[in-house]
Order: sequence, then structure tokens, then C-alpha cells
Amino acid sequence: MTKIFRVNMADQSVTEEEAPSKWALLGGRGFTSRVIMDEITPGCHPLGPNNKLVMAPGIVTGSAAATSGRVSVGAKSPLTGGTKESNAGTPVSQMLGRLRIKGVIFENQPANGGWWLLQIGKDGAELLPADDLAGKSTSEVNETLFERYGNRIGVVCIGSTGENLMSMAGVCFNDTEGRASRFAARGGLGAVMGSKGLKAIVVDATGAPGVEVKNRDVFRAGERKMLSALQTHDVTKPGGALNTLGTEVLINVMNEAGGLPTRNFRSGSFEDANNLSGETLADIIRERGGMGKSTHACSPGCVIECSNIYPRADGSEFVSVMEYESVWALGANLGVNDMDEVAEMIRLCNEFGLDTIEAGVTLGVAMEAGIAQFGDGPAAIALLYDIDEATPTGRILGNGATFTGKAFGVTRVPTVKGQGMPAYEPRVVKGLGVTYATSPQGADHTAGYSNAQEILGVGGKVDPSAVEGKADLSRTMQAATAFIDAHGYCLFTAFAMLDISSGMEGMVETVNGILGTDWTVDDVGRVGMEILESEREFNAAAGFTKADDRLPEFMTYEPLPPLNEVNNIPDAVMDSVFGE
Repeated sequence: MTKIFRVNMADQSVTEEEAPSKWALLGGRGFTSRVIMDEITPGCHPLGPNNKLVMAPGIVTGSAAATSGRVSVGAKSPLTGGTKESNAGTPVSQMLGRLRIKGVIFENQPANGGWWLLQIGKDGAELLPADDLAGKSTSEVNETLFERYGNRIGVVCIGSTGENLMSMAGVCFNDTEGRASRFAARGGLGAVMGSKGLKAIVVDATGAPGVEVKNRDVFRAGERKMLSALQTHDVTKPGGALNTLGTEVLINVMNEAGGLPTRNFRSGSFEDANNLSGETLADIIRERGGMGKSTHACSPGCVIECSNIYPRADGSEFVSVMEYESVWALGANLGVNDMDEVAEMIRLCNEFGLDTIEAGVTLGVAMEAGIAQFGDGPAAIALLYDIDEATPTGRILGNGATFTGKAFGVTRVPTVKGQGMPAYEPRVVKGLGVTYATSPQGADHTAGYSNAQEILGVGGKVDPSAVEGKADLSRTMQAATAFIDAHGYCLFTAFAMLDISSGMEGMVETVNGILGTDWTVDDVGRVGMEILESEREFNAAAGFTKADDRLPEFMTYEPLPPLNEVNNIPDAVMDSVFGE
């Protein structure tokens, strides 16, 4: 990948340039975070003309390597005020990789307003008027563009929340069947896309030259090692936990561990957890039949296939995808125990272009404030429509949990750096709590998934309640994750890589094969830390301090039932993660 497209939204010009040598080894999150550091003024308004939106496939993405179909989106976040990368698995990423596009950088804002569509193909890229797409939901945009361009394309778009510049808006990508269901959801990057007047992107890789592989023998050897690891590990193999029950397998696991946040983080267990579990989901899909599917890939070449298609009672398609984070956020976190009500909320989030995690955490804060009652699914659904319609209440909710907490005077607001916490209680899973606090990205389980060791025992068993060693664990996992994000692999490949050393060797070899480098496994941490350091440098310039690397105060004095744990990680431990 050597090409960069710069899209100037002020005059609708598109220029193509060769990637500078300083970015030659960067892809995915490595590329987006470096562009943010090099080119965005840290003090700029996230929705103003001086912010930039960056989109980049991983280094390996578009090649034959298994489960490597990720694309990163980056900008200064309107939710956190700092650097932000969010990624998604989608055919779009592989199309960009095959076109040898290292990244697309959107700059400035339209002088005269209006909405635009960027069309990308083997002969270049151009901006086209797209006012006809304004006001359309994500699925309506996809339907319109697939009808217009044919089924060979990939589509990126925003929904109503991105158009309305709401800080919980995500960027939507199509899945393998063209569904508007895959999101670079976190951090409000859909609002940044909306602030650029960019409604959609169409990518056509017909005639693309394919990913350049500098050492094909090294690449193929690494590819075989990785595939073998993924197909033999209990979590990732065919018939394994993720393949059969999807990410929702974690509902019962986390509930039994006392770490499933319930009713706005008031408890670590939900009495109706089994209603929302992966086992129950699989039973419903099997019983209803029709369009239902328990095993489904987000992008071509995925061998884990942890996605699903959830059917209605009559067998027609309801929504894809019912993931652990989404089901938790809009289920247990709200005290809602009805799978169909949760499915409807996920469907609406997809249609409106919302981050399901931030939406669920925000609704939990709203319920804390008495705007609705815990357990009232129809009321939660009505509040999502408020967000779509941008009513006064919807405007408040649409800007996330921290904003909502301030508006309604709520003190139990489970956020870090302004971003809502995911589905793992940090008072129980303390290593992940350290990651929530110290990640440059805000509260984010994917930033350093120590739950693998602390709860699942993958990569070695670690006591989740212990304080000792958690700074080192978090740092190691954050660096490894940054490496994975930069090269386009799904985070779930880490399960096999942590336990099967040849798999990690294979991952590094695939990268060497494409880049022509001679890295070893020992370079994984170094490369990852370089990415993290650039992100932290940007945040520091934007005004972040050590005080931002902390969990919410209420977690230090509210014991969490049933284990009655509190956050007892000393500030010095938080500060030691990055050696300060």
C-alpha cells in the first residue's frame, strides 16, 4: 500500500500522493494515530475545520491472511477530546488494501454546506454530490448505493446521528452480504465524518492490483502458522466457543464471575443473565430458523466467524449482529431481560448510526436520573427514537454518558476520558480497569484485553482481584493490541496467539512478508509502544494529565455486589503503566 488520497472538503478536490517514507511501515491504527499526531492541531475543535478524518486498512488487510479484514478510522474525538481510533471488520477494508491505498485523509469542511459521496476505484477517487442521501438511515444508504453501483462495491456511511453531529455517532461499513451492520463505533467519529459533509464512501476494487507482498515465501509460511493456531485453539477453532455461541458466550461467564455490570454499574450480576446469554441466543436462532444464523463472518477470510443473524419469531431477519457488548449495554446494563427488545435497540442503533456501547451506558445514566425506569425496554426504545429525531432530550443523550450525567446531575457515570465503559466491571477485573483508566483511547476493552488472562485463563491465569502486576499486564496487552490493530488483524486472533507461540510468530512473519522487514516477536511490544506513545503525546498536547488516567470516583467508595469489590488500584500504579 503506497497511495494516499487527500480529500479537501472545502473545494471538493481529491489529490493522490505517494506515502512519505516516514509512514512506510504504518497501517491501520499505526497510520491513523500518526497522522493525527503529525497533522492535527491538538487544541482544535473536533467538529471544526482543523480536525481531520483518517481511514486506513491494516498492513496485511486485503491479502490472503486469515481474519485480517480490519479498517481503522481516526480523528480527534468529539467524545473524549483526545486521539481516537476505532476499527471494524468489513469487505471495505480488503478492497482498500487490494487497491494499495494506505490511507484516505479528509480535510476541511464544505464552504457552502451540502452532502458529498467519495467514490474510490482503481483509477482514482472523486467527490460527488450526495444531497439525495441526506436523511437516509444506514440501511437505506446501502440499499440506494448497491442499487446504483452494483453488488461489487463496499459502502461506508453515517446515519442521522452523524448528520446531527452527535458525539456517540459511529461510522458504518457493510458486511459480507451488504448489510449496514459493521461499525467503527466508538469515540464519535461518525460526527466528525458528518462535520466534513461526508455522507458516504463507495469503494470498487474491480481490477485492483492486490496487496504487494515483498517476500512471498515468508508471508506464506507465516500465514500457515497463523491459520493452524486459529483452527486448533478452543476459543477460535471451528466448533469452538466464538464460532458456536459468538461473543455472547461471555454473558454467563462474566455474570458468574461477578463482573457483569448491571443497572448502570450498581451490581456485577444480573438475575436474568441467562435470558440474554449466548446459549439462549443459539437456542432461539435454532428454534426460529428462517434467516437465523449462529455462525457468520464480518468479512471475507474470517475463520472465526463469531457474528450472527438474529431472526424474528416468523423466521425473517431481525438484526445482525447480536454481540456481547451490545446485548450487555442495552440489556443487563438497563435491567432489560427480553432478547427481542434488546434486538430492536441494536437494530435502531445500526439504523441511526449509533455506538451501541455508548448508547447503552448513556441510557443507563438516563435511567439513573429517572428519565426512564430500569427494566423498561419500550421506554429505552423510545429514547433511541428521541436521539434519531434530535429532540431536546435526544440531543442531550446523543452526546454521550458524560454529557448526560452533567445535564441531569448524576454522579454514577461510568466513563473514562468521557467515553462509556464496556461490559467488564473494573472493580472486579482490575487489570482491565487499569486499561480503561490509562488507555489513550478512553474506556475501551479492546485497547488491552486482559480479560483473556484474568477471567478466561488464556495466555496464563491471572487473579482478577489482585492489584500486583496489573500495570505490567495492562501495558503488555495495550502494546500487543496496538500492533494487531496496525496490521489489520481481528483482536480475537490474540486468543490463539497468546497460547500458541507459533501463531504469534506467524503473525509477525506475514507482516515481514508484506513490508520486507525482519521483525521478530520481540518487536511486537516495541511497535505497539511507539503507537501508544504518539497517542499519549497528542493527548498531552490536547491538555490531558495524569488525573485523566483514573476510574470514576464512585468506584472507590461503592462496593460492587456480589463480591463487594471496590477500585483499590493506587494512583501510583496507574501512573506506572507508561513509566511516569
